[in-house]
Amino acid sequence: MFAKDIGIDLGTANVLIYIKGQGIVLNEPSVVAIDSETKKPLAVGHKARNMLGRTPGKVNAIRPMKDGVIADFDATEMMLNHFIKEVNGRAMFSRPRILICCPSNITQVEKNAIKEAAERTGARRVFLEEEPKVAAIGAGMDISKPSGNMVIDIGGGTTDIAILSLGDIVTSSSIKVAGNTFDSDIIKYIKKKYKLLVGDRTAEEIKFTIGNVYPNSIKEKMEVRGRDLVTGLPHTITLCSEEIEEALRESAYIIVHTAKSVLEQTPPELAADIVDKGIVVTGGGALIKGFDQLLEHELKVPVKIADSPLTCVAEGTGILLNNLNLIDK
Repeated sequence: MFAKDIGIDLGTANVLIYIKGQGIVLNEPSVVAIDSETKKPLAVGHKARNMLGRTPGKVNAIRPMKDGVIADFDATEMMLNHFIKEVNGRAMFSRPRILICCPSNITQVEKNAIKEAAERTGARRVFLEEEPKVAAIGAGMDISKPSGNMVIDIGGGTTDIAILSLGDIVTSSSIKVAGNTFDSDIIKYIKKKYKLLVGDRTAEEIKFTIGNVYPNSIKEKMEVRGRDLVTGLPHTITLCSEEIEEALRESAYIIVHTAKSVLEQTPPELAADIVDKGIVVTGGGALIKGFDQLLEHELKVPVKIADSPLTCVAEGTGILLNNLNLIDK
């Protein structure tokens, strides 16, 4: 049996795996639960995510990726090993070629760590591609022509903003303000205003249910349970979408200002193309209501959310896997 070429979107929040000829075969949270005594993995992906904030002393549920780069090398290796075995990516006699995505503007040391983790899972060759470029390809943008394309990829750990032309990145910026930052903003806001402590999972649920970044984009309410910091007892409050807009405002504007500075560094001809074509937003952050309205209002350029923002990077690896021989040369 020949090994299959594999594309991996190694994200801070989720790992997606694309196998050439089969499409996306895995979409799991980037979480590993490890026995702190034996250092062996007890659960990976969805099962480990359900343990976050709920484990006994000897079990450690951790996210091995932080801000788009490897924070815990051993745990990342365990996670990749588990996922590649699960999708049967390692054929019996030969080793796969793996294309893996990383944020733009990360250091060579961080790139090497990602490459090494993939190599240690038994890959024959490992290729690294920058996330915004792959996201743009996956979102259906034709970046091969000499015209400007702009993509904003709001992931879990980083937001990557890039202008692409002739198949490559012209100007880009990567900031560590993304989905996880929004979660901590919500936790801090509730703690400060209501003296209530909520966990990461609850914050994420709030973000996707009533989260919004543009005033009056939605008007919804949600009941939230947590631990009262005054009494120490469980307590329930009702949050409205206006409060979440207030909680997320500062971080959302950091993304807006970064997008502005990327546009300011763009050659005028490419900037003119972007006014015509607009900006495409990908990544999980694109699902927060009002992001397109906020960007359009501030940047004065048409903005559209990709059709399937969560899978753009994985779909992009699929397209690149068909041309892997060109990259290999």
